[in-house]
Amino acid sequence: MANALQNVIAQSLECPVCLNTFTDPKILSCSHTYCKACLDNLLECHGNDQMLRCPVCRAETQVPNREVSKLPASQALKSLIEDMKSQHQFCTNCKSEDKPQAVAYCRDCGKYLCIPCQNAHSMWQDFISHEVLAMSEIVSGKVSVRRYRKCRKHPKEDEEWFCSDCRRFACFKCVVMEHTNEGHRVSEAAVYESSHVKSIEDLKSKSDKKRSCFQKYVDFIDEQKDHVSNVQKQCTDDIQKAFEESVQQLTKKKEILIGEVKGMSEGVEKELDEMKKSAQEHITHLTTIADVVTNKTKIPLDTDALAAHDTLCQDLQEALKQADPDYKQPIQSSRRGKSVSFKRNVGMKEEALGKIVIAVAKTIALPTKDSMDAMVSTPDCKMAVGCCTGGVEIFSADGRHQQKVFEDVKICGVGFLSDNRYVLLDCSNNITLYTLDYTKLNVMFETLSNDEGECLCLTVDGDDQIYVSYSEAEKIQVFSPAGGKATREIPCDGYIPWQITNYNDYLISESDEIRLIDKQGVVKYQFTSEDYLTAAVSLENTILIATVKHDVGLVSIDEYTNKLKHVQNLVTDYKIEKSEKRRWYTLQQYRSGEIAFCTPDRLYIFH
Repeated sequence: MANALQNVIAQSLECPVCLNTFTDPKILSCSHTYCKACLDNLLECHGNDQMLRCPVCRAETQVPNREVSKLPASQALKSLIEDMKSQHQFCTNCKSEDKPQAVAYCRDCGKYLCIPCQNAHSMWQDFISHEVLAMSEIVSGKVSVRRYRKCRKHPKEDEEWFCSDCRRFACFKCVVMEHTNEGHRVSEAAVYESSHVKSIEDLKSKSDKKRSCFQKYVDFIDEQKDHVSNVQKQCTDDIQKAFEESVQQLTKKKEILIGEVKGMSEGVEKELDEMKKSAQEHITHLTTIADVVTNKTKIPLDTDALAAHDTLCQDLQEALKQADPDYKQPIQSSRRGKSVSFKRNVGMKEEALGKIVIAVAKTIALPTKDSMDAMVSTPDCKMAVGCCTGGVEIFSADGRHQQKVFEDVKICGVGFLSDNRYVLLDCSNNITLYTLDYTKLNVMFETLSNDEGECLCLTVDGDDQIYVSYSEAEKIQVFSPAGGKATREIPCDGYIPWQITNYNDYLISESDEIRLIDKQGVVKYQFTSEDYLTAAVSLENTILIATVKHDVGLVSIDEYTNKLKHVQNLVTDYKIEKSEKRRWYTLQQYRSGEIAFCTPDRLYIFH
């Protein structure tokens, strides 16, 4: 009888949350008691809130400064727990009243065994495979023992049944007397335990997936921070290099510039850190409550424990309802940080390293939608945009539309000779020369027909040689401004020269990659990317390459040497309005320094 009472008391000393014997028990204002560590975990699940909700009755308790240690302790429980620890477990197999102390426990038999009973147990052939635990392992907490609670109405009976409607464990006699009416769903306790464990495992799986989702979001934010940090580092490196090549008087200017980069970047990084913190708090919330709920070592047995676990399961279900992270916010924040760049003074005698710039573009909608087919800088420092629907639109460096000329010509390519005469390539493969006052000259060029090789682009070199690229024929023809037949042809082996640009003694050919080829067609250098590429020659005689991520509508512009080695980034992931009909882009630089990037619908001028 004493041993049965001891088991009942031991079961009453279990925390309803962790299902282990109370450790540092704390009392809430509703009089329910929990381990301090369990209350710390529950408080953590509610973020910065100082209100703690009881899992059993859901009453709220104020926790000043979130210090659970300052809640009142249950001294009576502490003393009782200590007294129970000092008590020995007696053999439950012996029939005598004066039972000896147990030294082992058989999981299969569900009985504590003294030394003689253990010896007899080990000799029985049917018991050899039973799992026997030493009492030292049980007392130390290394292993736990499944105990069936004794029925309070029938103390000799184990509560081996469970009523789902009453949410109670019951013995067989109670089931017969109280749980046989309609509306009572009774099952074996072991079956309920198995079902309960499975539902917990399902919750754990969903929690892991949701946690993984938010972890990917955190990783993405880290990646965006890295991009911003890399831009800051690149700017700082460029500034440092320029400084080392200058005199000591530039020290003050250097520190100012680095401070500007840091100031611009830190604001963005702070925003990303706040987004990351919010996501990590949700991960912590999911982890903490999931770990508490999914404790598989024990199953809640009494009403309080069941209520606590039901509440915690509901809390976890609510946490899982939170929407997946929105990647637009870190993308928008990081774009501001990635737009920062350092513009170094090159070839100037000013006592300055350069300046920090943020890529700012003026956007101009082309008068005719989905019309751009070519673009070139004019001799009078303007930009001419040729349209396949007819005409050349002229824009100033500040984005103002100046005029429209050659309205009756469907433009495929535009160029200028050294005497400023216009060279136009129309969509029927015809080359025509015009004077500055737009008078057509009587010069004929024998180009290929559309059946022989559809024209793509036109460029003019420093010797007034006119180059025309063909898609079907996969070659480039060279013409004299005097007209007539092509003076020679340049083969394009294995690629289509979608766009061509003159560059010193070379041509820049754009197709699936940027190729720097000599005038005989030999590829000297090439640059590859998975995204769309277009190139132009800068005022400093370097090469500008625009990389377009068409699917997401982003453009980056970088500067390269005459060997296609990277010099510096000028524009990073600038948002553009992508055309739904054509993937056709072109790049040029105004003679006043502005960079023009054109889509089929819009002209972007970067200052």
